[in-house]
Amino acid sequence: MFKKPFSFKGRIRRTEYGISFIMYVVGLAILEIPFTNKANSGDVSLMFFSLAIPAIWFMIAQGAKRCHDRGNSGWYQLIPLYECWMLFADSDNGNNAYGPNPFPIVNIDAIVVLAQHLSQ
Repeated sequence: MFKKPFSFKGRIRRTEYGISFIMYVVGLAILEIPFTNKANSGDVSLMFFSLAIPAIWFMIAQGAKRCHDRGNSGWYQLIPLYECWMLFADSDNGNNAYGPNPFPIVNIDAIVVLAQHLSQ
């Protein structure tokens, strides 16, 4: 989990995207606290945005990888409310154009046959 979080390549599952989303929201809220009581000067705004840029980059990269897991381009995250869909929709089974499934589904039939073979 969280391998190359700032990269736009690859796929991530719902869990990693959900944790990333929570970290992003909490991180920006914590980052905003010291700047809320200050006067709205240009220096304060510049400092806030310079600290927020890595967080925004992180979330855009994680969103693009989640779109890839659904078999879509990373640009799909620009669709309104698509983030909600990415939180709850399942990923494409097997490999797709963006890489292998990060959590491959195990073939249960092969395991049952192996267990029967070993029990004999």
